[in-house]
Amino acid sequence: MTTWVGRTATEIAAAVREQRVTPREVVAEHLARIERFDGRVGAFRTVRADAALAEADELLSRDLGQLPLAGVPVAVKDNLAVRGEANRNGSAATPDTPAGEDHVTVARLRAAGAVVVGLTNVPELCVFGTTEGVHGTARNPWDLSRTAGGSSGGSAAAVAAGMVPVALGNDGMGSLRIPAANCGLVALKPGHGVVPAGIGHGDWFGMSENGPLATTVEDARLMFSVLADTEQPPPAEPVTRSIAVSVRSPLAGVRVTRPYTIAARQAAALLSEAGHRVRPANPPYPVWLSTTSLAHWTAGTAVDAEDLDPRRLARRTRVHAAVGRRFVTGVRTGVRREQLRARLAPFFAEHDVLLTPALARRSPASVAWHERGWLRNILANTAYSPMTPPWNLTGWPAMAVPFGTLPNGAPCAVQLVGRPGSEAALLDAAGQLEVLNPWRRTARLD
Repeated sequence: MTTWVGRTATEIAAAVREQRVTPREVVAEHLARIERFDGRVGAFRTVRADAALAEADELLSRDLGQLPLAGVPVAVKDNLAVRGEANRNGSAATPDTPAGEDHVTVARLRAAGAVVVGLTNVPELCVFGTTEGVHGTARNPWDLSRTAGGSSGGSAAAVAAGMVPVALGNDGMGSLRIPAANCGLVALKPGHGVVPAGIGHGDWFGMSENGPLATTVEDARLMFSVLADTEQPPPAEPVTRSIAVSVRSPLAGVRVTRPYTIAARQAAALLSEAGHRVRPANPPYPVWLSTTSLAHWTAGTAVDAEDLDPRRLARRTRVHAAVGRRFVTGVRTGVRREQLRARLAPFFAEHDVLLTPALARRSPASVAWHERGWLRNILANTAYSPMTPPWNLTGWPAMAVPFGTLPNGAPCAVQLVGRPGSEAALLDAAGQLEVLNPWRRTARLD
């Protein structure tokens, strides 16, 4: 008997289009896996079992041959509207009111034939790089003692556990790339304006972008094409690019540990052997990047928390928002972001792609971080994920790509960054790494 759990979205959609399997059969298999394993993983806040099966059946009335994601089960991060479901954003302070319409990205996935099987857990208001709270805790399927990361932690855990082949998340300070790096997935944060945002109250001043989480570059490319409503075919011939490799942390005082520096250097060596022009080069990160990152991170939360009852927010969230309120006016001017773009633009005029470690160290333990103090959360987040914030501040595209393993056997990862409009170049480089250094697709939970 053919099983569809663990198969890629590309494989599933092709089989459905060719009528080798029905959408209901595919969705039912994935729902069974969710029921079996999600009690241990904690990927989902809510599972739409009956609705998903009904929507899978409805696909048979459409022209399956025209649907790029025909019958593909997808999970959606719980800060994006799904018609008929409440959007809780990881909080007890948000209303339990069903959404009347899909978010535009969800609508595009459904128009392409995808079936939404559930909404995934996030930290409250998607603030932190660990995912736990009143609605559940998302653990790394490769190491259940560790957090899946955040804030798209539930989406990443769902894909890594084989509960869905692809998932929708978003990234305001690394929220796609951090959990993807923890869970051995490919994630793409598109550049500003490439995929519709509409996240929270103003997309964290335009820093947040919606994007795919997938087990393969091909699936990430496919889902990105649907979300961006544009074709993203792989190149007919390999393209030689100038690639800078840097293992320096953008944030002063944060050390990148040896497994992640090794991964970046080994990935650079493979790309060099493949014909790319690779050389060590550090971007000119400004000394004020740490304080600017903190100001934008907290100010975004302050805006998102404005209309919520603070008594129903976790203490770490209340403090984060309170700190951010003093920065909102200055952050809204965009001055520091423009200064950062101007400072880094010459570097990216010289280099097509920047390759870095994706993280500085393995993810924190899966514990009740939402019950711990604000400063403790800030220090834990900053110590392990300093590599991602600059590219939200600039609004430039960036990817997390699995590469190698950590000493405990969990996945390691690198980050690829490019100038505006270089999503295709990043996907091409990631695809080459996937061929040169294949990775396991999903964690074994049996």
